[in-house]
Amino acid sequence: MPATAFPAPVLANQAVFRALMDALARPGTVKPLVPAAAAPSPLTAAAAAVALAMLDYETPVWLDAPLAQSPQVADWIRLHAGARVTSDPRQAAFAFIADAVHAPAFDSFSLGTPEYPDRSATLVLQVEAFGNGQRLLLSGPGIQDVRSFSAQPLPSDFHARLAANRTLFPRGIDLILVSPNAVAALPRSVASQRG
Repeated sequence: MPATAFPAPVLANQAVFRALMDALARPGTVKPLVPAAAAPSPLTAAAAAVALAMLDYETPVWLDAPLAQSPQVADWIRLHAGARVTSDPRQAAFAFIADAVHAPAFDSFSLGTPEYPDRSATLVLQVEAFGNGQRLLLSGPGIQDVRSFSAQPLPSDFHARLAANRTLFPRGIDLILVSPNAVAALPRSVASQRG
């Protein structure tokens, strides 16, 4: 029997799911995250925890080049989350991106349709840290007035991507950013300005 990905799987999975839901409800807030045990590199333990909490056998997953080049990552996702890995980003419900600076354009993924906006993708970007990098001023649902947010590394055109994504609402992608021990979310409803 394979080792579990969390030391106490049920409690840890619930804690990760709760942190993710709180991050999505309060865009730009950084929440501590219980990392998964023994995730295969270059998938970080925190990104692996998100995979365990959000994926199941009905969830197609896309991996960026650094993750896809490591067969252990796809095998780990299949074994521990039961998810199917796809090579087509438009088919993915979730995309995991280890090289956030070179993340594909957001419109490479499913943006949903006017009738089914929930059929859009959620991108999980691995970052090194929150609180560093270009500062964004966020507003929208779940934010009282304005919230300052920064993370690094991110694509140089990240602000423009967020702005273009916001114009598609209620369509558009949702973003989950994970550092080694924390998570933050930027759902499609968030508006941003340079800080």
